[in-house]
Amino acid sequence: MEKTSRFDWISSTLKVSSWLIFLFIYLPMIVVVVYSFNGHAVNTFPIQSWSLKWYGVMMQDNALLASLKNSLLVALLGTGIGLLFGIPAAFVVDRFHFPGKVVFERIVLLPMILPGIITGVAMMSVFVMMRIELSLTTIFIGHGTFLIAVVMTQVYARLKRMDRSIEEASMDLGATRIKTFFFITLPNIKTAVIAAALLSFTLSFDEIAVSYFLTGRDLTLPVQIWSMLRRGITPEVNAISTLIFLFSVGMIVIVTLLNRDKD
Repeated sequence: MEKTSRFDWISSTLKVSSWLIFLFIYLPMIVVVVYSFNGHAVNTFPIQSWSLKWYGVMMQDNALLASLKNSLLVALLGTGIGLLFGIPAAFVVDRFHFPGKVVFERIVLLPMILPGIITGVAMMSVFVMMRIELSLTTIFIGHGTFLIAVVMTQVYARLKRMDRSIEEASMDLGATRIKTFFFITLPNIKTAVIAAALLSFTLSFDEIAVSYFLTGRDLTLPVQIWSMLRRGITPEVNAISTLIFLFSVGMIVIVTLLNRDKD
């Protein structure tokens, strides 16, 4: 009985701790969502009136809309770089054994492991040394460096769980390696590829540390919001933050469902 009682106490403590951590992480975001519907320009509690007008104000902010377009463009191009190099890297790691393979894996994963500020400073130093002007191009190249690692890990995990015998059966029946890839391998890893693309897009869209050091005249949305917050929290920032939050949550849910598809 004493052991059972102690176990119940530990279990209850862990549950309470989990909920407290959950609230600590997400309660500030819930506050932002609530205040995005505040009818007044000043965030006060309790809220006196509710309104959607700040979403309308947000849609008329040309600088904010321009930064949103820049973020979408950078996220698309960065995701493209991640897929272009990340998928072959996953196949190299999974299918081939070569000297320095472990070192290669660590090098590819390094941009994802390092803090964004280090990646941003390092990339900025390289571009300045090469006398390349900072712009949206340097931003999506910087994003692409850590997105390669994101794509590689997602696709590599799926390849490890894939039954290689179906590929061997395809080639035994006369199919070439290319035909086997498109008709056998790719359909079996497509959910991992899609999940990696969505996750990469979301990470790039929300990235601020790397973007801050590589940005030129054209700002991405996170950097634009940060510059607006230096003048104080404005209601339209709450509105755009709410939309980004909902978008990010939606993408993460889709990625999770896709990764569970063939588990």
